[in-house]
Amino acid sequence: MPDQRDWDAIRALARELTEPIQPFLSDEVRALIRTTAQDVAISPTDTASALMNDASAAALVKEIAGRLSNGSRRLSRTITELRERRSAGDLDGARQLLKEVLAVEVVPHYQDIVHAYLEVLEDEP
Repeated sequence: MPDQRDWDAIRALARELTEPIQPFLSDEVRALIRTTAQDVAISPTDTASALMNDASAAALVKEIAGRLSNGSRRLSRTITELRERRSAGDLDGARQLLKEVLAVEVVPHYQDIVHAYLEVLEDEP
């Protein structure tokens, strides 16, 4: 599982970035960006390219934070709706909901959670 402290740190960093972008890259920040970019399925090549200057690194930080926030909200809404459909006995609808989320979700950790829910539903009649 990804390190929640890293995710919290990247979110905080994204909130601190202002226009115009001020120098913010250090070895520690670069390491944080590399780790969290990998967590949200951004390629090492794209990450290395973005880390060449502060402006592109800031854009990458914002993209990482966006993927984390969007995926988290999507997952929360999905779980709520999944429970409602399941309680109503609509297992096919619940399965379809999870498959639709998998079609758009890019964060591997969130994908794993959705797969786990889907596996549980597949075991139900």
